[in-house]
Amino acid sequence: MGMEILLRGVALPLIFFGSLAHSDDRFLTDPPDYIKPCKIADKNFVKCSTDSIQQLFDKLNTGIPGLDSIKSFDPFHLNRIKITQGNSQAINLKVELANVKINGFGHTNVLESVVFPKDYSWKTTFMLPVMKLQGDYSLLGRILLIPLNGRGQVFLDAENMTVVMHTKTHLYEKGGFTFYNVTNTRVNFTLEGLKSYFSNLFNGQKQLEDSTNKFFNDNWRMLTDALYTVITQTIEDILLDVLKKIFHYIPANFFVTDIPTPEQLYGKTKVKKF
Repeated sequence: MGMEILLRGVALPLIFFGSLAHSDDRFLTDPPDYIKPCKIADKNFVKCSTDSIQQLFDKLNTGIPGLDSIKSFDPFHLNRIKITQGNSQAINLKVELANVKINGFGHTNVLESVVFPKDYSWKTTFMLPVMKLQGDYSLLGRILLIPLNGRGQVFLDAENMTVVMHTKTHLYEKGGFTFYNVTNTRVNFTLEGLKSYFSNLFNGQKQLEDSTNKFFNDNWRMLTDALYTVITQTIEDILLDVLKKIFHYIPANFFVTDIPTPEQLYGKTKVKKF
């Protein structure tokens, strides 16, 4: 399975702010009012962290001042997605999506935010009441044993998507602050419904197209299972890109006030320089 994602509006380089060493890198030096500071040593840390990450998502919806590399969070735009998946009887396909618009991240409901003090990795659970995707597609292959070969418009409408995200980080120091270098994201998800529509699935055979779209909607759980790996890897790549930009801009100290320095966590010999 291979995959390529090109993001529109989120790939601009960060520009420096303040008297720091590199002129192509800026970050906040004062805690913003949209982040709730928490102490990991407190017994109510998970509740505090959950509230803090909810405030961050809410602010992303309107835009984080100074973080120009994320132009829009809802809707979120992708220039192109290329996916190849196969090696099973249920699914063997090549898909390319272009001019993709995703709505729904602006209504993210953060259910739980856990930070593990051993390595400062995270487990974040959030729910999207609605997530809608639309764009241009080309598709060749097989889904649920149905041979497909078409090019047209695709519409996906997911209902109550609950996502569990596991995030790996490595702490680094910059300008006297501790930052998260987000190195990996891994997600699992569940849905309570998935409506889909692919136009021109069979190059103009309207009756076959309609019956196939009806089959997909009647059997949305099977379709979700067939596309599970494709969906998770798409979400992982998007979240990794966004989280890297956010946490390169906002010091980890503003989220976890008693976070250790890299040297305190790893020791002098294991500290990586960024």
